[in-house]
Amino acid sequence: MANMIEQNPIAGASVYGVEQYSYTVNGVAGKDYAAALSAASFKEAVAIEQALSAYSEVVRQRMRKLDDLGTAMAILNEAYATLKTKEQESGDTTANMVSLATARDKAALYGVTINITDYTIQDLGIRMCYTTRRNLMNAQNAVQYAIDKEDNELKQDTVSLNSYVSKRDNSFSTASKLVRKALDAASSTIGNIG
Repeated sequence: MANMIEQNPIAGASVYGVEQYSYTVNGVAGKDYAAALSAASFKEAVAIEQALSAYSEVVRQRMRKLDDLGTAMAILNEAYATLKTKEQESGDTTANMVSLATARDKAALYGVTINITDYTIQDLGIRMCYTTRRNLMNAQNAVQYAIDKEDNELKQDTVSLNSYVSKRDNSFSTASKLVRKALDAASSTIGNIG
């Protein structure tokens, strides 16, 4: 693999006895020192920016997962409110709620199982979706655990994302300062020679 920047002596060129160079930057010959410095300085910033894009997508996916699991939990809580409050039995069933199928499907996307009874009475065209108190409580615990776990991971990823943003900003700032100083030095040198 070729070097990103190569220093090339300029034949017969010297200023006050100091040999002069041109640079090959990313395979393009004839570049000056500022171009070489710029390429090197901004390479880190660009690499961080690429990692930042990947982390941003991870955070978006985690937020989508939390939203889906939150929707499932809201449906489960609504179903729980339909259970009888006196003489509670684990086999008590919820009211018919087609939205339980939505909760089951959203949770299943993330490996969480919600056991419901789901069928259609063909003659009447009525869809029946309900579950037992036992299954509902198990589902609530499983979904809550998945939400808590995802929330913790989201917090860690958000900290990492913020760190990358800070590193990227610092890297661009540092690269910009270096290039500005190199250009100022070149202008000053040319002014002193002229």
